[in-house]
Amino acid sequence: MAKAKDKDNKGGGTIALNKRARHEYHIDQRYEAGIALQGWELKALRAGRINFGDSYAVVLRNEIFLVGTSIPPLISASTHVIAEDRRTRKLLLHREEIDQLVGAVERKGYTLVPMAMYWKGNKVKVEVGVARGKQAHDKREAEKERDWQREKQRTMRAHNRT
Repeated sequence: MAKAKDKDNKGGGTIALNKRARHEYHIDQRYEAGIALQGWELKALRAGRINFGDSYAVVLRNEIFLVGTSIPPLISASTHVIAEDRRTRKLLLHREEIDQLVGAVERKGYTLVPMAMYWKGNKVKVEVGVARGKQAHDKREAEKERDWQREKQRTMRAHNRT
C-alpha cells in the first residue's frame, strides 16, 4: 500500500514577495517564468533563505536573467560545491514571451521587476512584472488612497457594530 503524502510537504505557496516593487513601480503586465536553480539553492529555498528585495531582471543575448537575488547556502547542503549566493540565474520563458519582454524593455523603456517567487508543484516560479517607475507624487497619492481605504473600512466596521 502506497503512503499518502502530507498536504504540508506537497509544496505550494509563496517563497518570497517583493513588496517594494508595488510601491516603486506601476506594473503593466505580469509573466510567470521558471528559474534555473542548482540543488543547494532548492534546499535553501525550502528552508526560507532568500533575499529578494534588491533583485531585477535583465535582457542579455535575447535571454532573461535574474540579477541581485541572494540565496545564502545552508551549511549542511553544499559541502562539495562552491556556492555563490548572488549569482545570475536564468529565467525560463517561451520564445514569444521573451520577444515581447525584449520589445518592451528596449523600445518602450520598461523595467523587468520580479514580483514574487513561489512553488508550483515541485517547481519554483518567478512572477516578473513589466513596470514603469513611479514619481514621488505618484507614491504619495497611492499612500493617501491606501489610508483612505483603511479609514473607510474602519468607519464601516464601527457603523455595522452599532
